Amino acid sequence: MSEPIRTYPCPNCRKLVRWSEQNPFRPFCSQRCRLVDFGAWAGEHHRIPGEPLEGTAAEDEDPDEHG
Repeated sequence: MSEPIRTYPCPNCRKLVRWSEQNPFRPFCSQRCRLVDFGAWAGEHHRIPGEPLEGTAAEDEDPDEHG
């Protein structure tokens, strides 16, 4: 018996997408939607909730070092 074909909404545009190995962009419907989502993460529009980290790279720099 073969498994039923599962479909899910694309996280970006909500278009129904087949979840299969034939779709290299899953869970997205296309390369475009995949890149739009990546850009949202890179632009910090998407975030994972939690406390801010202490000692970020910007805080660790010595201003006199580049002087």
